[in-house]
Amino acid sequence: MRIFHVSNEQFTELESLPEVLPAQGFLWVGSARREFEVRAPEVQAALQRWTGGQLVDLHIADLLNHQLPSHYDYTSWYDVMVFRRLAAGAGTAGKFFGEEQGTAATAREALAAIDTSPVGFALFDRVLVTVHPTDCAVREFFAQRLGGLASGNDPRGNARLPVHPADLMLRMVNHMVDGYLDLRRLLTRQLGTLQAQLLDPRSRFADWQILLESRNTLHALEDICEDQRSAVQEWIDALDEWPDETEPQSRRERELLRVRSRDVLEHIERVLGHVRRLEQSAETAVQMHFSALGHRTNDIMRTLTVLTAIFLPLNLITGFFGMNFDALPLIHSATGLWVALGLMALVGVGLVVFFRSKRYLGSGPR
Repeated sequence: MRIFHVSNEQFTELESLPEVLPAQGFLWVGSARREFEVRAPEVQAALQRWTGGQLVDLHIADLLNHQLPSHYDYTSWYDVMVFRRLAAGAGTAGKFFGEEQGTAATAREALAAIDTSPVGFALFDRVLVTVHPTDCAVREFFAQRLGGLASGNDPRGNARLPVHPADLMLRMVNHMVDGYLDLRRLLTRQLGTLQAQLLDPRSRFADWQILLESRNTLHALEDICEDQRSAVQEWIDALDEWPDETEPQSRRERELLRVRSRDVLEHIERVLGHVRRLEQSAETAVQMHFSALGHRTNDIMRTLTVLTAIFLPLNLITGFFGMNFDALPLIHSATGLWVALGLMALVGVGLVVFFRSKRYLGSGPR
């Protein structure tokens, strides 16, 4: 568990939970899920000292539940946001991004390595409690990032420290949404590999189980994105219902929160749109595969039909002259064999010319 004091120009890490709130700024308490579960009574006692209230037991259970979907809830003294991240699993990016050409096996591994663990936020007026997965890098990223801002080492030179716990929460949520960019690259590459195999006329695609798993993964990602959008939209609606501020500085900070909230929502909409495009692309590839397979089957059947039509009259001629009758024409003639062969050749060539004129042979348009 790490405790930070955030103010206008200062970002300080504290060794333990303080007895009272600092005079300015707010506290950020970031903890891994297991550590929060163990130290929950200590955190509850600190919240009682700082804010005069504690987390409801049901909300503690929500923060500790690693299967809970993204959602938003509130009480009269604090708000709770659970936000499921979309990220490549540990080591996945380095393993798969370096591959120029993927395979069906790597596609399955890549899709199975997507991490959708939830991050929980408990938002008080001057306290932010965050609960992270054990291997979540969000807390460490923002601890380093905010430390750089406080020391003036911001490479962009225009960012500032958050002035409100909600501002820090929205920055974390936006960072998790933007982290989908790496995952998008991974998904696009591996699904592109499956599509290339589907549409390759020289391969016999047999990885239908992997394709089904890919589609199920995309459906699950779409559900997660929709939950994310609903949670942020509920937060925006609750933010609009906050009491109006009288001081100009407070009104400006409230408006900045609205702007940042809408920006996060817009990013989620873009992620959701990309997931849906990937779903549509996968569906289109399957339809194109079966269309190409049907076209190939039609070509084979057309070729067999033409061959049958060519040899059918030839079989008729050989069958006619193969009858056991003495009075058949040309049966006792020395030139009968050559006449029959010429007739068969003439019929065969004539049928080939006829079928070619009708474009029943060849690969041109029909």
